[in-house]
Amino acid sequence: MASSFSFLRTHEDLHSDLQVENTYNQTVNDTQIDKPTALSVYLLERRIDCMSISSIVEAIHKACRENKKITVANYNIHSFNLSMQLPWYYEFLQSAEIANCDSVGILKAIGYMGLDLPLDYRTSYTLLMPTILENCDRKNYSVFLLGGKPQYLQTAIDNLQFKYPRASFAGHHGYFDKQDPQANQSAIDKINQFKPNVLIVGMGMPIQEHWVQQHRHSLQVNAIMLGGAIIDRMAGAVPDCPHMISDVGLEWFYRFCREPKRLAARYLLGNPAFALHIALAMFHQMSLRVELTPKLENLDL
Repeated sequence: MASSFSFLRTHEDLHSDLQVENTYNQTVNDTQIDKPTALSVYLLERRIDCMSISSIVEAIHKACRENKKITVANYNIHSFNLSMQLPWYYEFLQSAEIANCDSVGILKAIGYMGLDLPLDYRTSYTLLMPTILENCDRKNYSVFLLGGKPQYLQTAIDNLQFKYPRASFAGHHGYFDKQDPQANQSAIDKINQFKPNVLIVGMGMPIQEHWVQQHRHSLQVNAIMLGGAIIDRMAGAVPDCPHMISDVGLEWFYRFCREPKRLAARYLLGNPAFALHIALAMFHQMSLRVELTPKLENLDL
């Protein structure tokens, strides 16, 4: 059964001279995109920004250069499931300036719905974060880490400062009472005193998204990135998944084997639930909506 998708608006391809004309409301079946064109794919009405790593880095750099604020969230199977369960979480992801694809499973689901995308569109933090930090190092940007245990946080800061000496790093652990106004204000004050270009919030889903949703307006930063366990990984407490495993879509299995008690419900229940959503969408011949993302210099951040 072939599903379809519609181009609702067209723009010049970000990475090439490709021009798409007269495609308003055009329906395309069994289409394959080979070039890393910046796309916004609406999978079950969830907007997933399929962008290359360089495009995301450019968007963050633009926000820093122009002193604007953007939120960079991400879609993997777990966050997709949360968006189906929690209305506020869905609204948060929809409102983020970027909600990039962080999962081979999401790419496969898009493929099952009729649009085959290359692996270049999977911008997991394992691939994305080193490039972000390298750019921060080149531009002498400042980075604030919010989250993790105190001992892991300091180790992560030390590791990053050693590896990226021209960037500036500071942080605040994530073990404070998120319901306590004074504790929240203390964390916000520490962030704003540092005035980071990039704020990485690593508290796990959906706690980190809820915290950012509540306090985004108070944060004096340029780019807010939702990072999950990224601070523990920066500290070396949690190893990165080998590329040969993640590239075939088995990163979930790698992480499950390392932390079966914590991740059992997420993967053993969440993955089948996600597959069921996609199967039902295909059965009912639901279509993808796809928009070509405008060139970044024209985005109103």
